[in-house]
Amino acid sequence: MRRALCALPVKPGFALVDGRDVPPGLDCLARALVKGDARSLSIAAASIVAKVTRDRMMIRAAIDHPLYGFDAHMGYGAPRHLQAIADHGPCPLHRMTFRPLRKD
Repeated sequence: MRRALCALPVKPGFALVDGRDVPPGLDCLARALVKGDARSLSIAAASIVAKVTRDRMMIRAAIDHPLYGFDAHMGYGAPRHLQAIADHGPCPLHRMTFRPLRKD
């Protein structure tokens, strides 16, 4: 969130955070709201924009990495996704912090 705020052309005076804690290092005042998408229209709208953006990214990822079915599960840990990782290993898009890939 800090990177996103820093990249904005205009510095915000205040940020709402969907969650329990305000991330450290924000360069503006902020307030955390648990279940913020149910309590704030701004957070709810941002959540919808983020989901649509992610879904579009996953549809494009399915073109470059067709073995993983990103267009079907949108990157979530669905059985088909987990099986594709087991069969083919992770692709460059997979976060190695994703629990099935993480080496604790």
